[in-house]
Parts: sequence; C-alpha cells; structure tokens
Amino acid sequence: MCEIKAMKNLPYDEKSQDSILQYALALTDKSLSEVIANKDIVQNLSNKGGFGQILEKYYFYKELDSASQPDFPYAALELKSSPVKKLKTKGELRAKERLVLNIINYNDLVNQSFTTSSFYKKNTQLLLVFYLHEKDVKVLDYVVKLVGIWNFPTEDLKVIEHDWNLIQQKVAAGEAHTLSEGDTFYLGACTKGANARSMREQPNSDIPAKQRAFSLKQGYVNHILAKMSGINDGSFGKIASVPELEDNNLDIEKVVIGKIQPYYGKTPEEISSILGIDFITNAKSRFSILAKALVREILGAGGKTHIEEFEKSDVEIKTIRLSENNLPCEDISFRAFSYEDLIKEEEWQESEFHSFLEKKFLFIFFKYENNTLLLDKALFWNMPYNDRLKAKEVWEHTKELINLGKVVKEITPNNIYKTYFSKKSDHRIVHIRPHARDKNDTFPLPTPDVFTGAQSYMKHSFWLNNSYVRDSIYSLN
Repeated sequence: MCEIKAMKNLPYDEKSQDSILQYALALTDKSLSEVIANKDIVQNLSNKGGFGQILEKYYFYKELDSASQPDFPYAALELKSSPVKKLKTKGELRAKERLVLNIINYNDLVNQSFTTSSFYKKNTQLLLVFYLHEKDVKVLDYVVKLVGIWNFPTEDLKVIEHDWNLIQQKVAAGEAHTLSEGDTFYLGACTKGANARSMREQPNSDIPAKQRAFSLKQGYVNHILAKMSGINDGSFGKIASVPELEDNNLDIEKVVIGKIQPYYGKTPEEISSILGIDFITNAKSRFSILAKALVREILGAGGKTHIEEFEKSDVEIKTIRLSENNLPCEDISFRAFSYEDLIKEEEWQESEFHSFLEKKFLFIFFKYENNTLLLDKALFWNMPYNDRLKAKEVWEHTKELINLGKVVKEITPNNIYKTYFSKKSDHRIVHIRPHARDKNDTFPLPTPDVFTGAQSYMKHSFWLNNSYVRDSIYSLN
C-alpha cells in the first residue's frame, strides 16, 4: 500500500469528514472561477481540463493520481463531481449522465473479493459535488448546485455487491469484452478512455477488451440527487428488503420473477380484478398500462407510481403480445432519432442507440391461446454482445446514408416513399422505419436528400424485429 502523506496548511482538516464537508459546502451556488483563490491560475486555466480535475487540484489542493485509496485517505472519503441539468417544468435537478468511479483493472479484479476490492475501499463514502451543466458556459463558470456525502444504504450495497460479483465473474471467464451495463442493476461497467477504442488486456482470453470503469447508473444518481435535495414525494415503492435478499440468497431479478409467476395463465381481466385495477378494454395502450400496474402492485409498491429499484437501475419495461405461434404481434420501437444527432455521434459506444441496447429490460409476455389472451411469462434480458455488434452495422449504415443524403430511394405511382434504410428482411435483429404522427412530423436532415431535395424528413426510429424477440428473447428459460 502506498504511504499516505499529509499536506500542511490546507484550508480544511484532511482527517475530518466534517471539516472537508464544510469546506466543500462553501462551493454551493458558486463557480470555480469565484472560489479558486489564485486568480492568475483562473486566468491561465481558461477552459483547460475538466471540472473535476480543476476542482480537485485548485480548490482542494489534491494532486491528481490514480491511487486505489480514496482522495481523502485519512477521512476515507472519495471526491466525485458530476453534471446535472434542471427540468424546465418543476426546476428539479436531474443527472446528466452516469457517475463514473474508478477504472477497472481486469487482471487485479479476478483476485479480489468485494470487501477487499479497490472499488469498495475507494468508493464506500463519496463526497459529491453536483454542478449545473449549461450549453455555451465555460467549465470554470459552471455553478455548483448541491454538495454532500453519500453513504450507500445497506440494501443498495447488497445489490451493488451482487453487481460487482457479476462483473468479476464475466472477467474471470475471459468475457470482459462482452460486458454490458445491462448485465447489472445499480453498478455498471461503462466504457472509459480517450475514445471508445481504448483497449486493455484481460485475463483468460487473448481478445482485447474495451477499457471500462465502475459507474453508478444515471437512475441511481437521480436517486442520490433526490435524497440529498430532501425530496421525498412518497411516490416510490420498494421491491425487496435486505432480509428478503439475504435470507433467501436472492437477487432483484429472482424476487421480481417470483412475485409475478403466480399470475401466469391469467387473463388481463382476471389480473385487473385481483389487483383492483380498472381494465379499459378499448384503450390503445391497455396492455402496457396493465403490465406496469401489475409490476407496481405485485412487487410490493403498495399503490405507488414508481418502483425504487427500477428507477435506480434504469430498467425498461416492455409489454409484448404473442400470437399462438409465439410471434409478437408487433415489432418493438425505440425512440425516434434525430438525423442531425445521429451524424454527430462519432463512436458507436457513445451513441444513444447503443446506450439503449445496453439497458436491462423486463419483458412481460401476454399470449393468445384459443383466442384468449393470458399472461404467459416475465423475464429480464439485455442484448448479448454479438447481437450488439450486428445492430452496430445497421447504425453505421444508417449514418452513412444520412451523411450522403441518400434517404429516399423511390416514390411509387401511389405516392409511397421508399428509403435506402435497412428493411426488416435485411437484418435478423433490427430495421429502420417511420416513427411519426404523420408525414409532417419531421426532423431536419444534415444533408439534403439527393432524390427529392428535401431538407427534412419524416421521423424514423430503430425497431427490433418481432422474429428476433421470439427467437432470442422469448425462447429464453
């Protein structure tokens, strides 16, 4: 272990958490340009370096390093800063991104246990500095909005330990290159480096793996923000208690599925009656509404509108109706993409579509049997590594077409517009098709369409093929 050296003449007691916190709280509602004592340094810094680096070096007077010990070792406190955005409607703060912690050393990870790991030693107690990220504002002028110390609640630490173990198991199996944030709930393994091509050696495999870091998912950061802000609107229900996870040696996935299973084979009307939910048979989104109500009620939310564990982990719930041959009645749509934003995404790993594919999903399947719709099963899923690579090909092809202005391929005599985008028959996993209210619901094109000269085009999105859902998701045990 490296020797810890105390610094002299610091404006806080580096052995006292309270002293460090009080010094940090002086940042509230101020920018770095206001609080850094040496104004010559402020002038010279300009926009050089990120917020966290400048904060650590010029406000807390800590030399930047990658040590496995916390930034304030005597106080067992790790300093982390993170950008937030303000909601226009309520003015509440929301995380702009996940909270990146320490880089994962694959070779060291496999020889550690959770409580002896560098992650645990470094990140058990976090001094968090949240600053407001605003467009066209210089880094030194970002205003700090919230400061506090975060200690993981016992039930959260139990989930995080399970997440850490899953990441370690994959690395030990020589599968570090297949890691996905959808593998876990609260603690993710996000790509980290100068660019997404930053690679590292991994144990038990000759395949280079992308450099990754432990991170708290964006949903979990939002939970921290709410807690530190004193927001408790009573709208959150919990799935599992610590005894439930410990005594039965369960994880969240097993708890969730175990609570939904008793409803298998029941009709939506039967489930609605049991749960005391009004089931509107002519509502377009009735199955989605019912499924989410089922999750809330069955999983112990007690009538709450949100599930705490799902909010923290960004779990996406998808409700699927199956025909009697197990084929979903519809493909699965993602959010309509902006043509301009898609072109700006330089790296697949940093793209919105990739981020969505790395999510953890809870699929709830209803199936028609003898013309009667029944709840068939529920399962958690995240897209396998090789399938993400195939989806990447569609993303790259779409980018290339938009950049070249090759959108419309032909207009039929019936005035039907056909595009160059990937069709359902072109790929096993994903295709591109409209996702708009009507033909006037458009996004601007970064390059005018060559065939029509149009500068905007109907909104489109990526869609998962229903056959892929049947063969690669529903078929899982």
